[in-house]
Amino acid sequence: MLEKINLSKKMSKKECKTLMEQLEPQLSLLQRKLKSYKVPVVILFEGFGSSGKGTMINQLIQPMDPRGFKVFTIQKPTEEEEMRPYLWRFWTKLPENGRIHLFDRSWYTKIVEARAEKQKSREKAENAYNDILNFEQELAQDGMLIIKFFLHISKKEQKKRFQALEENKETNWRVTETDWKHNKAYDEWLKAYEEMIQKTDTAFGSWTIVEATDKEYARVKIISTVVEIFADRLAKEEAKAAGKAVTGEPPIGESSAVTFGSSVLDAVDLSKSLTRSVYKKKLNDLQKRMALLHSELYKRRIPVVIGFEGWDAGGKGGAIHRLTKTMDPRGYEVIPTAAPNDIEKAHHYLWRFWNHMPKAGHVAIFDRTWYGRVMVERIEGFCTEEEWRRAYSEINRMEAQMADAGAIVLKFWLHIDKDEQKKRFEERMEDPNKQWKITDEDWRNREKWEEYVKAVDEMILRTSTTYAPWIIVEGNDKLYARIKVLETVVEAIEKRLI
Repeated sequence: MLEKINLSKKMSKKECKTLMEQLEPQLSLLQRKLKSYKVPVVILFEGFGSSGKGTMINQLIQPMDPRGFKVFTIQKPTEEEEMRPYLWRFWTKLPENGRIHLFDRSWYTKIVEARAEKQKSREKAENAYNDILNFEQELAQDGMLIIKFFLHISKKEQKKRFQALEENKETNWRVTETDWKHNKAYDEWLKAYEEMIQKTDTAFGSWTIVEATDKEYARVKIISTVVEIFADRLAKEEAKAAGKAVTGEPPIGESSAVTFGSSVLDAVDLSKSLTRSVYKKKLNDLQKRMALLHSELYKRRIPVVIGFEGWDAGGKGGAIHRLTKTMDPRGYEVIPTAAPNDIEKAHHYLWRFWNHMPKAGHVAIFDRTWYGRVMVERIEGFCTEEEWRRAYSEINRMEAQMADAGAIVLKFWLHIDKDEQKKRFEERMEDPNKQWKITDEDWRNREKWEEYVKAVDEMILRTSTTYAPWIIVEGNDKLYARIKVLETVVEAIEKRLI
């Protein structure tokens, strides 16, 4: 495909100037209007070395309001980035609503390089591309506009540009031995780029191939393409605001309702309990083991992600306190999750959780998690049905990426019955030291108990996987619940360390 593209296309400077006088004001206006509709935009540039990515990005941003965009140059991952799931460093660079982020190279760079240098098998490449496609689809489904450019030049043109850079004392540092190796292996890179485009050209993230030999032609093509895509998205936003039907939207993924039979929660035996003497003995043993295991996790650079969900007053705080009692505080973080703030609302709902994922050897403990999307947000109407239905697959993919990066992922649902919850609420209200724990919202949520049972049941069935299992903790007896949590975590870590 790429070898058949006509790379001799040219445009005179006069024609380029005339067209830019029309295009630049349009681009500036469209940027402002998309910002008013709070549309987040990602524009990424891939292409051969010295194809002009930096120059084209600079030309594109000139007409824009600099307060509304940010440019990222993607180089080799840092040590910090190497210790996290691959897509983490891109999740953390995503724009908030109404802003534009531009990438000079992107999440495609690593896989293309590995394929060109034959470091990655076709099967592994397929998995990597699937992760990228899922990533882009999730962003598009959440409203992000994704624009992808591939800047194409010939082997001869690339060599010519490398030589010109080397001959100039001010730019010769930009050409490395690796660049010349890539030029010699141009055909392999061509195949790798072609595979990238074929596998990832989608309705929600299509590629625009830019014939980049002539800079004037490339400049006009890129800016006119952005203007066209911006204008199309603006028309859809305006139609949506006017209550008109919008066509041509990207596929929405899974959205069909699934009817389940008996509830998972109905089968939980809440009569399980421990005597205090047995509890103390088990607790002492498990906490000693946890201290040693935590140290071993750090030595072996194994990250751990533990999520706690459960009924209000279900005992999450008590379980977390006993779990972390003997752990080195430098090696773990407890992340309490409340309602999203304004900054978090301006991003994809998973963004704030990606920002807290642990690096290798560390432990992240979430007191409430990303599952709020399919529970409180679902029931309280804070998201659409389409959004919470597709969240199951989005969450499964996120957790799979954690596991693929080497993390131990465990999720606990602390379960109590309605009577036990009422008892604990009343105890909190009577204790001055615990009154802060109980709110009017806690009492209101009790009125929707059955709705939550249904949501939790579906959540567990849809998202309990081999790589990120749900563990239901019988929580009417706090002592039993705390020990079960500790035992589960200790056993999971010991199993990994064998």
